[in-house]
Amino acid sequence: MTPDLVIIGILTSGIRLATPYLYAAIGETFGQRSGVLNLGVDGQMLVGAFAAFYVAFTTGNLGLGLLAAIVVGALMGLAMAFVTVNLQAEQGISGIGFYLFGLGMSELLFKMLLGTVETVKGFPPLHIPFLGDIPIIGGIFFQQNIMVYGAFLLVPVAWFILNKTTLGLKIRSVGENPEAADSLGVSVARVRYFTIILGGILSGVAGASLSIALLNVFQQNMTSGLGFIAVALVYFGAWRPWGVLAGALLFSMVNSLQLWMQVLNIPIPTELAVMLPYVLTIIVLVLTVSRARPPSALTKPFGRGD
Repeated sequence: MTPDLVIIGILTSGIRLATPYLYAAIGETFGQRSGVLNLGVDGQMLVGAFAAFYVAFTTGNLGLGLLAAIVVGALMGLAMAFVTVNLQAEQGISGIGFYLFGLGMSELLFKMLLGTVETVKGFPPLHIPFLGDIPIIGGIFFQQNIMVYGAFLLVPVAWFILNKTTLGLKIRSVGENPEAADSLGVSVARVRYFTIILGGILSGVAGASLSIALLNVFQQNMTSGLGFIAVALVYFGAWRPWGVLAGALLFSMVNSLQLWMQVLNIPIPTELAVMLPYVLTIIVLVLTVSRARPPSALTKPFGRGD
């Protein structure tokens, strides 16, 4: 295989592998901009991945599978919102609890309802006319499946909502100074409920993108900590959708590189190659987090009269 084909393969896979990072990290961006840290993203992804796969497997309908992931993600988000907003639980600990719940529940349902690894025919590549015919670029960017296009389209949509709409202004104000927002008539609880549920939905969709669009299979703990990297990407991107996109592409390209290293039988230990994205996560966080300023009210519960 020529070097040119290898590079094109790495780039094509990298674009595709950015999909779950983008869905999960953009959802987490909304939550953190409103002041809520959700460390349960990985658990939400796992439950969403199973729901999407099981419904698609039993019905043969990928749309229903995606809808199931959305519903399950919304319910997980609703539960997280109640614990965070109403009970004012410590966000880090409660998030880990939801992660463990999602991990355990997805494994239990897998054993009860499937019992063995199965496969589905996932979303096929969608060729965009004219753009998909451009040499090299067309194959890399414009012959992906619909969930890949949706993930990349989500970035400008999220940027527009956060920066150009009244809703975005409310989200940002709640995340920076909830007391001031409350004094101006903004319901802090409603805004946080909205962003946490939205984050849950997008985490569920991120899981679905794995099980019925990228891998077309469900197996136990298939995310392998991807949800935690998505949380890290929010910090890497300085709580901006375009920054999150840059981070997602960086991590997905590194992940694609390590996969191709294994395919090409490059004499590097497999364990070392698999570690690359996670090592990069640590390095990037060390270099970038100290330079970025998080929302002032991040992880801080709000109650009237506090």
